[in-house]
Amino acid sequence: MDSRMVFGQAGLNHSFNLSDDRELLDTSAGRAKLSPTGFVVLSVMLGFIMTFGFVNNLVVLLLFCKFKKLRTPVNMLLLNISVSDMLVCLFGTTLSFASSLRGKWLLGRSGCSWYGFINSCFGIVSLISLVILSYDRYSTLTVYNKAGPDYRKPLLAIGGSWLYSLFWTVPPLLGWSSYGIEGAGTSCSVSWTVQTAQSHAYIICLFTFCLGLPMLVMIYCYSRLLLAVKQVGRIRKTAARRREYHILFMVLTTAACYMLCWMPYGVVAMMATFGPPNIISPVASVVPSLLAKSSTVINPLIYILMNKQFYRCFLILFHCKHWSAENHNTSMPSKTTVIHLNRRVCSNTLPCTAQASTDAANHFCSTSATKPSGPTTD
Repeated sequence: MDSRMVFGQAGLNHSFNLSDDRELLDTSAGRAKLSPTGFVVLSVMLGFIMTFGFVNNLVVLLLFCKFKKLRTPVNMLLLNISVSDMLVCLFGTTLSFASSLRGKWLLGRSGCSWYGFINSCFGIVSLISLVILSYDRYSTLTVYNKAGPDYRKPLLAIGGSWLYSLFWTVPPLLGWSSYGIEGAGTSCSVSWTVQTAQSHAYIICLFTFCLGLPMLVMIYCYSRLLLAVKQVGRIRKTAARRREYHILFMVLTTAACYMLCWMPYGVVAMMATFGPPNIISPVASVVPSLLAKSSTVINPLIYILMNKQFYRCFLILFHCKHWSAENHNTSMPSKTTVIHLNRRVCSNTLPCTAQASTDAANHFCSTSATKPSGPTTD
């Protein structure tokens, strides 16, 4: 009798799992499907993103492991982005790639929930890390700090980015909204089209705190940085100005590429949630989804090609540059130009609105009363 009850309960659970998967497949079957050629193109694109996203981020991790000089506090945030991007390639893109080869989702409802959760979680980690990076760059260039490198704050920030992401991506697993099939039926995400007050409340919170607010913080920080670089250019017009422009251009490019990859997906998702029924066809949502996944390929390219230290270490790693040359070029610590906005820092002989807080700038300000004023250089 007991054995029959045990087997009966197991069979009941199995039937519930089958019904859940059948429901998921039925929902997917009602969606517009790609043609066989379309699935081939989708598979090729996902295969490209999966392969190069993994390889590019692996190179970044190898550079961090091999070259100690890259392990600076600010670069720890870049490392966090690479780790999250690599995890997406390993545990997310591989599933959608395999499903696209077969033309349907292969892993049932539980696999769909897993896929939607990890892609959302790792994507939010990358976004929050970029927000922290923008604030770090803003505070580094506008607040003078005589202390040495502090790893505690970036490590706390990294831990906070993961906790923040989990806070917003776990609720669909617990019943506040849900994860479901999206696009052409070969990937999963938040169930955008569920027309319930509970689901709409979650989506509004998700976009407010995981896309809108982070973007506003980045826009504010980068706007202030643009103003700061413009002001310091009035005093320092040579190497220091070029260096600050290069740093700012790198971080701006990273954020712009991230927005280019994720904003179309966000717009399409919001239209599917709050627009008229079927305003976005499942086939039309494939392109924004691919753009979102392509961020895992683009970010490491920006780090390597636009960061001189990364690029030099990359050349050494692949034996394109001799070690001694690298030591000669990168062993010297670089100066940081610190810009105090809206302050008068020099004497009456030189009205100015920005200060370069380096030794050269301090010397310049202290002697400006007795010496002719002129631009300082590194």
